[in-house]
Amino acid sequence: MAGRLVVAITSQDIGARITTRRRVPEGFRDTVGILVSWEDGLLKVQKRDGTVVEIREETLVAAKVVPAAPPRPGRM
Repeated sequence: MAGRLVVAITSQDIGARITTRRRVPEGFRDTVGILVSWEDGLLKVQKRDGTVVEIREETLVAAKVVPAAPPRPGRM
């Protein structure tokens, strides 16, 4: 049985770690990171490496808040 795709984030989640799935010409693309802004239908998500991904709201097919990333081994 397939899972249900739901966009369960809002602009109130700015500052939270989120995961998103969006439509792109090649199919779908996932992004995990901190939601840094959501203005005029454009989300900005900062990934772990510091890059910021811009996502148009209308391309989202699924999104939710997720727990903080666990610490990486050897970086405690």
